[in-house]
Order: sequence, then structure tokens, then C-alpha cells
Amino acid sequence: MRSWPIAALCSVLALAAPAAEPDGKPVTVTAEMRGAGMVSSGVALRPPPPATGTEQTPVASWGKPLPWPIVIADRRNNRLIEVAPDKRVVWEFPSPDLSIYRGNDDVFFSPDGKSLMVNEEDNYDIHIIDYATREIAWSYGEPDTKGSGPAQFNFPDDAHLLADGTVMSADIRNCRIVFIDREKATLKEQWGTPGTCRHDPPRFLNLPNGSTPLPNGDVLITEIPGAWITRVTRAGKVVWSVQAPHVHYPSDAYPTHDGQVIVADYSKPGRVVIFDPATGKVTWEYVEKAGEKMLNHPSLALELPTGDIVLNDDWRNRVLVIDRHTKAIVWQYGVTDKAGHAPGYLFYPDGLDIDVFHDWKAALGVK
Repeated sequence: MRSWPIAALCSVLALAAPAAEPDGKPVTVTAEMRGAGMVSSGVALRPPPPATGTEQTPVASWGKPLPWPIVIADRRNNRLIEVAPDKRVVWEFPSPDLSIYRGNDDVFFSPDGKSLMVNEEDNYDIHIIDYATREIAWSYGEPDTKGSGPAQFNFPDDAHLLADGTVMSADIRNCRIVFIDREKATLKEQWGTPGTCRHDPPRFLNLPNGSTPLPNGDVLITEIPGAWITRVTRAGKVVWSVQAPHVHYPSDAYPTHDGQVIVADYSKPGRVVIFDPATGKVTWEYVEKAGEKMLNHPSLALELPTGDIVLNDDWRNRVLVIDRHTKAIVWQYGVTDKAGHAPGYLFYPDGLDIDVFHDWKAALGVK
């Protein structure tokens, strides 16, 4: 689809420790960054059900292969789209304005399921989307301006709204993780130092592209060079720090149900690796070198409660569920290697989250 996507280009250009830009610098918006523009699937949407489930007590499961609907950050369609396990579009948020909302990279539900946290790497800002109203409820960062000063980012990634209301985001080229006071729109804390990019967490970080909150408040940090995955307490104490095995370009490490780590390798051919951080040994791996089953720059993989794996396969314009035991592709949304925005199509899907909060099964009358 393209020889150098924005995320890959970032890693190549920034390895030499990018200098901090405290005053900000306007960026040139290219046709690639605008993608398909302001598009929608065109599906008539019903009012969404209320958020009645939680991570601990999810709404009713649809069973295998995909237990719940998923919200997809459809990056070059500049939209969020939620797809049910039967592949119906049930919810959608098209860009209301490309100057402030463009290139959504990752999407994660808030702990109460009422909001979605979105980051936009090459628009240099982050947003909170109200799920019920489908409106932007909060924003931080200067669109199309990269910097390290107040309310500025240099490729924000993997933003999360924490239970206490704090917003956490990786800031890749500033080599830091930031913690933002949502009400005051100011930095509460940061790990890492803009302009100094090396692996010495949490004082210094080297191109962190993942900051995953864990149930006990710890944070799982992913750094691109060296494929370092580090678990840090909220107080800033390193619990462990290991290099992900068999991974060239780590993307958004996540925990599995048994305390291991799952991480996507944003490469071609791509792969998904599950490893034990205590031993560094690989316990499961998916990689195919060619054909329909090959991954091309997957950027996020999550373990489903069934044990199977859901992931976005960015450059092949699809989201997949892979059977943990057979390694067969058992569910797919998107047409392989073909971009589009009509129902059934995606254009560079770069993030996803599982909707355990809203009972779409009941709302749609699915038995």
C-alpha cells in the first residue's frame, strides 16, 4: 500500500535522539496523512445501549470466534468504527473536521466504558470521545504542530484514560510518557526527557510507542529500539525490564491472563509473540512468510478470554482473530489488501479495543 507509513518512518528518522522543540513546529499535511478524508460506512446507526458491563463483569458474550464487538481505529479513513461479531457496523465516529481530527491511531475504552481515548500520531493530538453522543469531549495537543512545550506532542501514541481521571500517553519522538491532569489540561508528571533518548526507565526512555495500564496501577512500557518491554509501578519503580524475543519492531505490549506478555512485531512479515517475562522464553508465536496468512505490519494484538488472539493487520487493511491452537484465521473484517470505507472495508486499521461494556447482543436481538 505504501513504502513508508508514518509510524515506520518515525522509527527510522528518530533513532538518532530527536532534539526537543519546546516552542513547537508546524508540520506539512500530506495527501497520505489526510487519507480518504471525511468518510463513513453510510450505515444507519441506532442509539447505543448504555454501559452496563465492566472488565470484571462483561456483558453477555457472543461466543467464538469473537466474543464481543470491537472498536477499530480506522486510521486512513479518519474514523472509529465498531463492528459486531456478525460483522454488522453498530457504531461509528467519522471525523467531524480534518483539521482537528485526522489519522486516529489507537483507541481504548475508559474504565467505565462511557468514553473512548484516541491518539493521533501525525496530527499531534489526543482526544476523548463520548460514546453515547459520539462527540469530542476533550482534546490535548496542537493539531499539526510538533513540539515538547506545554500541550504539545511529537507523535503521541497509546493514550489511555485512567480510573482516577488522569490521561496517560506515550510521546514517541519526545522519548517520554506523560500523565495529564484532564481538568487543568496540564502535565502532572512525565517519565523520560525530551531530547534524551536512551533506555534507562523511567528516567530516560527510547522512542516509547506503548504505555499500557495494568489492573494494579503499574504501567507496561514498550520501547522500539532493542524491543524493550518494562513494567513500572505508578511510583516509578521498575519491576522488570526485558527485551521481547524474536521481535524487530515491538508495538504495544499487553499482558495475558496468566501474567505473560503479548506483543505485535510491526514488520513484514509481521508476527505476534507471547513470552514469559520471568524467563524471556517464547511460549506462543504466529508468523507466516507469504500468502493470505502473512501479516504485514500488525500493530496491536490482544488475548481474548477464549485464549484466541485478535489483532489489526495494518498494511493488509484487516482485523483478524487467530485460533490459538491451530493458528488458523477464524474471523476477519476488512478485505485483504484492499482499502475502502463501505461496510466490510477498512483503510489502514491501526488500533482496536474490545467492547465488553455495551450489550449490543441484546440490542440487536441476537440469540
